Amino acid sequence: MAITAHSYQGTTAVRPEFRLDERVLLPWLEAHVAGLRGPLTIEQFKGGQSNPTYQLRTPERSYVLRRRPPGKLLPGAHDVEREARVLRALQQILFPVAAVHALCTDVSVIGTHFYVMEMVEGRVFWDASFPDVTAVDRPAYFDAMNATIARLHGIDFELIGLGDFGKPGNYLARQIGRLTKQYLADVEAGRDPDMDALINWLPAHVPHGERAAIVHGDYRCDNLIFHPTEPRVVAVLDWELSTIGDPLADFAYHAIMYRMPPDIVAGLGGADVEALRIPAESAYLATYCARTGRTSIPSFDYYVAFNFFRLAAIFHGIKGRVLRGTAVSAHAAARAQAFPRLAKLARAAMDRCR
Repeated sequence: MAITAHSYQGTTAVRPEFRLDERVLLPWLEAHVAGLRGPLTIEQFKGGQSNPTYQLRTPERSYVLRRRPPGKLLPGAHDVEREARVLRALQQILFPVAAVHALCTDVSVIGTHFYVMEMVEGRVFWDASFPDVTAVDRPAYFDAMNATIARLHGIDFELIGLGDFGKPGNYLARQIGRLTKQYLADVEAGRDPDMDALINWLPAHVPHGERAAIVHGDYRCDNLIFHPTEPRVVAVLDWELSTIGDPLADFAYHAIMYRMPPDIVAGLGGADVEALRIPAESAYLATYCARTGRTSIPSFDYYVAFNFFRLAAIFHGIKGRVLRGTAVSAHAAARAQAFPRLAKLARAAMDRCR
């Protein structure tokens, strides 16, 4: 089943398993979000696979609420407090994020922790080829994505209070270990021979010389809001996977859009980038390197293998949530079906490294 861009655009009625009790929520919002007054209308965003996200509409303005999903969760997953913390830290230096209005850790309100942030207006592109942009303007949109992630990786995380947001070192080894542990623990989702091969190979070939930076963890065009008419990023969304880690791994995750089949997530696999006036992969990498003071990314193929493995592991987790009945998105089943394809892409990238 292919997932179209339309599948994720806009909002829909809240799915029954993720309903919120407005009678309890509205009084809390009025007490903790400055200027918010009811009545309140709640809809659920179609996009998102992890933390349920809602649009809250009031007579004066709209807001966004993100919460932990209900039900059985893997340890350490869906930590909305971490999301709120990194957003607030980045607000201080005017990095493009949505402003956080309030965080709630009282489970008596809606049953899980949640936070409320501003509703940023703009354009979200679910298709990495940016079909709604003219060929003349398309390079500027890619340059804006490149510039924003380069800026993120240059931020002094100690200076903005994120010195303890993650461990600055051994990021790849820790990520591989954590993802392996989650993969093996999710018995319902089963095993895959390609994933098992990667689990054995990746830890033994981790590149040396990691730097440390704030990493987003899911930096893709569909997690960005662009200005309504300009090629400018006005908000970076979905910080659930953010931490202190290897910026090259973070950038490579973004750059695998060039090799990603477009029916899995926003990707350019199979696209004629020259005809679309999209910068070639090599040029896109060179631009990032120039912005971050590097001459090259020698281990780029390893980072590609790692990131396809990482995304496959995330989709394996989605498969488990589908089987357990706790999946957030109505399209989670299609994600689950894509898991073995991602595992194959990861193994193919691993074989290229060899």
